[in-house]
Amino acid sequence: MLKSSRPTSGQHGPGRSEAARAWSVLAVTSVTVVLVFLNSSSLNVALPALSRDLDASPTQSSWFLLSYMLVTTALILVFGRLADLFGRRRLYIGGIVVFAVGTLACGLAPTADLMIAFRFVQGIGAASVITNNTAILTDTFPPRLLSTGLGINATAAAVGQVLGPVAGGVVVELMGWRWIFLLGVPLLVAGLAASLKLIPRSDVGARTEKLDLFGALLVTSGLATLVVAVNELPGSGGWTNPWILGAGLAALMLIALFVLVQRRRTDPLVDLGIFADRSVAYLYAAGFLSAFATYAVVLLASLYLQSGHGLTALHAGLMVVPAPIGTTLAALVAGRLTNRIHHGLLSAAGCVLIAAGAATVGGSIWLGTSIWPAGATPGLAAGLFVVGFGTGLFMTPNTSALMLTVAPERRGIANAVRSTLQNAGYLFSTSVSLGLATVLLGDADRSLAYAGTLSTSGGDVRAFVGGLMVALAVLVAAAALGALASLRTRRFAAAPSPAPAAEEARAQ
Repeated sequence: MLKSSRPTSGQHGPGRSEAARAWSVLAVTSVTVVLVFLNSSSLNVALPALSRDLDASPTQSSWFLLSYMLVTTALILVFGRLADLFGRRRLYIGGIVVFAVGTLACGLAPTADLMIAFRFVQGIGAASVITNNTAILTDTFPPRLLSTGLGINATAAAVGQVLGPVAGGVVVELMGWRWIFLLGVPLLVAGLAASLKLIPRSDVGARTEKLDLFGALLVTSGLATLVVAVNELPGSGGWTNPWILGAGLAALMLIALFVLVQRRRTDPLVDLGIFADRSVAYLYAAGFLSAFATYAVVLLASLYLQSGHGLTALHAGLMVVPAPIGTTLAALVAGRLTNRIHHGLLSAAGCVLIAAGAATVGGSIWLGTSIWPAGATPGLAAGLFVVGFGTGLFMTPNTSALMLTVAPERRGIANAVRSTLQNAGYLFSTSVSLGLATVLLGDADRSLAYAGTLSTSGGDVRAFVGGLMVALAVLVAAAALGALASLRTRRFAAAPSPAPAAEEARAQ
């Protein structure tokens, strides 16, 4: 909640100055969010150049990606609770500082091991930024504009995700991989200065509570172990590998113990009461499934264009541009539609579009192997556009419905759970999809596929395409399940009704 000194204009709602301030805060947070998510996806295209330059081993190369995503996913819940205890603004600004320092260090990293360490630092800052971003906007925006504001900000995150491969390809080709990081430092410094000036200070209603350190350790260890187990599945003998099986069981035990501990804590890390309403649980499930279904589509398309047809990172990056275009266009209509159409129906429609787009991409890749030598079938661009549009259409109603449902003093942790599940969706989408895409390849061809040289080195492109079909089929199925989960949230009232509830919450 905001301090009582926050300017208002009487009974007729927020004044012009309050709305203008909210849009200014949105502009600042959106730029920061784009930079955070660009860093999580741009290396998908730049990875070969980075690995060659730092003389990285295959394991080190995978950890260039994994370290950032792992620490971000594992720490979001912790920072969400800290935000409720010590203030969202403080944690958000601290996150920008840590992320900027990590970004600069990555751009200057002289060795592979130091790069991995600096990516961990980046992830810590990113977790703090991601956790507090949506809650700050919910505190700042007047209810009548909240859906639009959250939609634009959520879309900025999605654009950062899907634009990463494009930006990575262009920067690597023109300037070198280090500039992927270095170009963002001045923008982060400017964003820090603007955030200090514009983001209002907020009251915190739970300062007398304590941080559940044991719960934080359990959830962090459980998520980290699960991520490592899933990441090591490809090429490790699968679940028949005793180490993988043991890690997976240990992760499940840690997470189960975390849930039991939270039920007994007076001041839990995660207030499990937010799951009491089944509709909220379905909102979370839909968010995870949507993230899982969406994230790897662009990655697989980019990898196919480079490995299957020998295109450069720049060329492949430019060919996936329809995805961010679709997401951006969806942002222009999603906020308005949320005020007119039930959020469950709108979210379900977004998931259906994601499924249709992913299926179209799969069909285009199959045709591109035998009919279109350059790999650029007309359906590939159309499919990517539909996936992007569906992503933008889904995120606005899903996010705004969740944030308007929970109490203001629990928005930090509620958004942290949402962000954790979303980032887990991105992470598992990457790991599972890459594993399935290369499951039919031998060890040598698998290395060529990740290096983007499968076709130019005489590798088995047909087997690679077969694996891509399996991976995309799994993503289509996940999107379909996301649509069903969205429809189950129809217990909520129609879209315009949350605004009075938000007004009542602000008055408390």
